[in-house]
Amino acid sequence: MTKLEQLERDLQQLTPQEREEFRAWYEAWDAAEWDRQLEADVAAGKLDRVAESAIAEYRAGHTRPL
Repeated sequence: MTKLEQLERDLQQLTPQEREEFRAWYEAWDAAEWDRQLEADVAAGKLDRVAESAIAEYRAGHTRPL
């Protein structure tokens, strides 16, 4: 049995209260993971080209207010 299969089995055995607590924990953990990855990508310069392009579009007047 894979780790994922075991996790699925374990999750199915949780009470409704435990599932609610797990969902809250997982949502917070997943958001923090997303933030860490984004910060790593920014630090590595992976978004520089996108940012430069957006700034150039703004300076050229090719944007509109939100």
